[in-house]
Amino acid sequence: MHQKNLWQDNSKEKITFSNLKKSITTDLVIIGGGFTGCSAALSAAKNGLSVTLIDQKIGYGGSGRNVGLVNAGLWMHPEKVESILGLAAGVKLNKALATAPDLVFSLIDSYEINCSANRSGTLHCAHSEKGLKDIQLRFKQLSERGAELELFDRQQTQQRTGSSKFFGSLFNKKAGIINPLDYCLGLARAAKSYGVNIYESTIATNIQSINNDWLIKTAEGTIKAKMLLIATNAYQKPIEGLNPSKYTSVQYFQVATKSLPSDLVKSVLPNGEGCWDTASVMSSFRLDADNRLIIGGIGNLGHSASKIHTNWARRKIESLFPHLKNIDIEFCWHGRIAMTGDHIPKILRLGSNAYSVFGYSGRGIGPGTYFGKAVSECLISGDETSLPVDPLDYYQEPFSKIKAGFIEFGATAIHLL
Repeated sequence: MHQKNLWQDNSKEKITFSNLKKSITTDLVIIGGGFTGCSAALSAAKNGLSVTLIDQKIGYGGSGRNVGLVNAGLWMHPEKVESILGLAAGVKLNKALATAPDLVFSLIDSYEINCSANRSGTLHCAHSEKGLKDIQLRFKQLSERGAELELFDRQQTQQRTGSSKFFGSLFNKKAGIINPLDYCLGLARAAKSYGVNIYESTIATNIQSINNDWLIKTAEGTIKAKMLLIATNAYQKPIEGLNPSKYTSVQYFQVATKSLPSDLVKSVLPNGEGCWDTASVMSSFRLDADNRLIIGGIGNLGHSASKIHTNWARRKIESLFPHLKNIDIEFCWHGRIAMTGDHIPKILRLGSNAYSVFGYSGRGIGPGTYFGKAVSECLISGDETSLPVDPLDYYQEPFSKIKAGFIEFGATAIHLL
């Protein structure tokens, strides 16, 4: 099936930008127009900096291919985060990202971003008895840290999802769903309203540090800046003078059905929550604003065996919702996730007043928005203690290509069953 991205096809935030064809000077240059870059640009401009942002296309990468679930925290249990980072640093990150949905939805409201936002909550669905124990543990740990959650039993979960396949679910009423591309474009529009210079079809080819300034060369222009942020995440292209970010590249695909008939709409997610499950090879499902059912899972649609993934998606729809057995699929697409070995996002120092941010490991909307704002504020103040994680001078991701191949092989094998 030919790839076609639902979010691109149905975007309501219509905004485009020209390419850079001159030399300019700015306080902050940002490379990467996803959630992190656009959030950083907006925050920095609101705080008085002159800002220039460049990318191939705003929302071109993972931000425009995202599932669109606006969740708090990371994938891991909060105690796991604290054990990896140490108690104080773990508590700091957990507290920061607990507020991420509030930040996202406040930006949507403040700038009237037309991204089909629906703050009906999200459901973490237990696919097995083991999965049920997992969400019960999450409920305990998160509740102890102040999260307002509800634990639903099997019957309640069936009422919420319309599917009998789950053993229970964890409901976060402060979370929600969006069209992720429109959210990203809306952030860019808001940033532009504060004077941010945004250029598309503009790729950095060379980066140099000269006398405490940064010089970025593109095909037809140059940018001189006091501060630099690399926010390309899993879509960084080679740039002379810059070492590439280290992460494991994981592919996540989605398919979307045609709009559900009116007599079936109330039988699938009647309250509009976004959902994902507890399986090792995770899957997600949600409706869009036009009542299309969107099913996602780990997998690359760009190789010869990719039909295995789309066939699995059809079977998944039938398994979850038997009455949708013959529903047509209209869209399918995939995107790259930058996964780190410990699933903790990284902030890497690149030199004087320069950082790279990457590694959201599939939880990009809330953390990306939060990290972008935090890094911009740090660049202004010079206070790194305000960052959600301690910045690193060096980071490696051992065996990343092997791990990426193993993950894709495993997902393909499971989807074949």
